[in-house]
Amino acid sequence: MEWIDWGYFGLFVASFLAATVIPLSSEALFVLMLFHFDPWICLVVATAGNSLGGWLNYGLGYLGNPEWLARIRVKPAQIHRWNDKVNSYGVWLALFSWLPFVGDIMAVALGFFRADWKVSFLFIFVGKFLRYLVILVFYLYVR
Repeated sequence: MEWIDWGYFGLFVASFLAATVIPLSSEALFVLMLFHFDPWICLVVATAGNSLGGWLNYGLGYLGNPEWLARIRVKPAQIHRWNDKVNSYGVWLALFSWLPFVGDIMAVALGFFRADWKVSFLFIFVGKFLRYLVILVFYLYVR
């Protein structure tokens, strides 16, 4: 059974999992789905799944405790530097949570260092939506 056989539900699950540490490419499935399903529904489903995964990353970071980093021998100065970076760029980092590898870490860091969750969630959603929208527009243009 392949992801595309699961239809929109498969796209939602794959997009959700791709936003976590599981190495999946939701973009590849998204493009494949565009050939077989309604492109605008695919945009909504992929954005919803990927945004929920990003919000989960934020929530996992929020559950974290800076004392845990000290236990694994991360120096207080390093924690302070990370905190300063998150605070200086703030929730704007959430717009880039769609980036491979570092995007998940950004969402976790936003939660860990207690960035405003409402704005973070909005920007996570906007960043992920724009990524899929660009792919969709390119698909519609070349089709």
